[in-house]
Amino acid sequence: MSDNPQGGRQLSEEELQELVAATDSGARNPAGAVGMMMAVVAVTWSLFQVILASPLANYILPGDLINNSRQIHLAFSIFLAFMAYPMFKSSPRDYIPLQDWIFAFLGVFTALYGYIFYDKIVASGGLADDMDKWFALIGLILLFEAARRALGPAMAVIATIFLLYVFFGSSSWVPDVIQWKGASLKKAMSHMWITSEGVFGIALGVSTKFVFLFVLFGAMLDKAGAGNYFIKMAFGALGHLRGGPAKAAVVGSAATGLISGSSIANVVTTGTFTIPLMKRVGFSSEQAGSVEVASSVNGQIMPPVMGAAAFLMVEYVGISYVEVITHAFLPAVISYIALVYIVHLEAVKRNMPTIGNKVVSMGRTIGGMAVFFAGFALLCYGVQYPVKFIVSLFPEGAGWVMAALVFVAYVALLWLAAGVEDLVPDDPNAQVVELPDVARIYKSGLYYLLPIVVLVYFLMIEQKSPGLSAFWATALLFVILLTQRPLKTIFRGESETANAFIEGVRDLIAGLIDGARNMIGIGLATATAGVIVGTVTLTGIGQVMADLVEFISGGNLVAMLFCVALLSLVLGMGLPTTANYIVVSSLMAGVVVQLGAQSGLIVPLIAVHLFVFYFGIMADVTPPVGLASFAAAAVSGGDAIKTGFIAFFYSLRTVALPFMFIFNTDLLLIDVTWMQGILVFIIATIAILVFTAGTMGYFLTRSRIYESVALVLIAFVLFRPDFVMNRIQPPFQDIAPVELVQAAGEAEAGDSLRLVVSGPDFDTGNPKDLTIVATIGGEESGEARLEAQGLVVMAEGDQLLLEEPFPGTPFFEQMGSFDFYGDSPVVISSVQAEAHQLPKEIIFIPALFLLGLIMLLQRGRAAREGAPA
Repeated sequence: MSDNPQGGRQLSEEELQELVAATDSGARNPAGAVGMMMAVVAVTWSLFQVILASPLANYILPGDLINNSRQIHLAFSIFLAFMAYPMFKSSPRDYIPLQDWIFAFLGVFTALYGYIFYDKIVASGGLADDMDKWFALIGLILLFEAARRALGPAMAVIATIFLLYVFFGSSSWVPDVIQWKGASLKKAMSHMWITSEGVFGIALGVSTKFVFLFVLFGAMLDKAGAGNYFIKMAFGALGHLRGGPAKAAVVGSAATGLISGSSIANVVTTGTFTIPLMKRVGFSSEQAGSVEVASSVNGQIMPPVMGAAAFLMVEYVGISYVEVITHAFLPAVISYIALVYIVHLEAVKRNMPTIGNKVVSMGRTIGGMAVFFAGFALLCYGVQYPVKFIVSLFPEGAGWVMAALVFVAYVALLWLAAGVEDLVPDDPNAQVVELPDVARIYKSGLYYLLPIVVLVYFLMIEQKSPGLSAFWATALLFVILLTQRPLKTIFRGESETANAFIEGVRDLIAGLIDGARNMIGIGLATATAGVIVGTVTLTGIGQVMADLVEFISGGNLVAMLFCVALLSLVLGMGLPTTANYIVVSSLMAGVVVQLGAQSGLIVPLIAVHLFVFYFGIMADVTPPVGLASFAAAAVSGGDAIKTGFIAFFYSLRTVALPFMFIFNTDLLLIDVTWMQGILVFIIATIAILVFTAGTMGYFLTRSRIYESVALVLIAFVLFRPDFVMNRIQPPFQDIAPVELVQAAGEAEAGDSLRLVVSGPDFDTGNPKDLTIVATIGGEESGEARLEAQGLVVMAEGDQLLLEEPFPGTPFFEQMGSFDFYGDSPVVISSVQAEAHQLPKEIIFIPALFLLGLIMLLQRGRAAREGAPA
């Protein structure tokens, strides 16, 4: 994607679609029998994945096919990659050269190698023999080439570097700090291709089980017309406001981002309409492109899909899908709220004109949208009660009854839609722009919400697996695509029902093809990223990365987080969201956990993964790569580098939020009650708006420098009230280490003790510290309570020696890096017990009071200066 058109020339609609195709689904689409063959393969892949996710998979598909579904998934990806993506820019687009046919079929064979020779591999204990290693090597080369074509050079280059490190890690030209003993070709190929540690590991498994269905769901929902409906609704609701097209871009991209796995496709899909309109009301080409970039990239952090990373987090973090999206929800929502506020401030600062003659207050508009989203959330939540009633009435046939009721609801909403005209895309360059009338057009697409309700219901209420939930939602979309056109003709009294049904079949087939082609890159990305994950597990380079970051940061906690953020940004350059997350989490998540624990920062693993994920996706924004920025510049005709820098400025809140939730996990709704959660949401929303006003230099009027600084500080205090409270009242009291047993005995069950363990590192022998939190149980004595945690201690003078924890005890793995049998003992060097502390929420009062003073100052100055509201 780095060879995108230079900024400054606005691409035509046809060129933009080719840009998206070249990035997401392949630029080659030959006609005739070969094109038909590619379409059949794509449809077959989609149907295979739908059946695989269905409850009937075990009855329809043979067991060995299900067990080897990862191999089949990769075989389809590689085959379609060599068919759809040309080798070079100069390669033919209208036919497939002979070498690509050879690569495609050889790629399929090597992908299916483990399936074809399953018995032989099992008999050898999963170890590669001489024949296996050569086919595995060919498979890796073909995989890297397919990834280079589909994803650009970045992914293939990174994976190649990691693979070379596996072979040549002991070479003299490798820096001492990252040297390792190296591996033979047979061992490396066995690890990477034959076992499930590398290419066919967790990442490809998640792509096979979950991601495909969600990508297919998004493609089919868009094919049904939902994308255009969301954009029109957003533009109708917000277009009349000052800077309305920019606000509509943010909301439209948010709606598209909910189901999209590609920030680039999101930019082009919504940007072709919103960017020209933003330019018409006064945004520069770069600013218009930047707003679209910031809102589209934000779609990748928005549940439920999160660019497919949500499903990977389930596997990597080891928590349920519902927990992942619960923790990710608040930062994503307030980030979008801030982005709407950013474009509002830009419009007010420059006194931009409005579009159309509609006069509606922003407060009423926001209130209406809040009511709609709250109502939709209540609908998704409230569906469970009639469902329970139906299950109690029809315990055996409840599924059929509910399916019939959903179909009745669909037909009723479709009848409502038939009463208004079908929506057609607007021309943003028309001389007179007509704002859509929300009160009139909302009926035309209400039935698009049904599959989303079904998806959310199964995910959140029934808590079914993501794959099964997406299957039922996709099954409903099958029905919608096949029937929406013919049923509308019937309701409208038209006589084209047969032709309308044929059009519906075409829509369904096109949706299946689009879903499969959009998955080519993701399938290859997860497989190629498996090489990086395999390298980490084979070589232990994760420990090396921790040492490197610790060296660069000098052991300072905040500096360490900045280093990890920067490395995540660099590692994410040029990678699609899914591969991006796999790479940065494999290399960086463990670094934050390990170095954080050494510095006394105990962070839940989900917070760490979200931290590196946020900075990984920022690589789509930042120059020099910035894929989304290049795509936006192609739409706007602006300079791509300048667009990237402005988009990064607009995304500052996305940069700041991870640092906040690492230290204040309340923002991730971790261990908070409902009432606490509501308070956190309100305060976090105020904080992000205040932070935005501070960085934009405009609040109620243009801010003076001291006001901007004060606003940023107020935002920090609202996000981190504990930072201030801890300096007023320390959260812990120090206890002499030798008094640990006594302190454990006197503590209440459920209390926690923070212990700093010090001792020699097992690998280097250098002294190191590790902070652990021991939760006190209900055992009778302090000694028994500690032993239940695996902590066997012995006082020796003023030192408290610690024995190696037994396997299976809570801290066995955490303390595995200490050398318990060296010359220097492992000791507990610090003990802290929880101290009484006033609620940190008290700090909100002075912060909000100071905010009120700034508002009074600015309101008086605005009245005198006549500043625009």
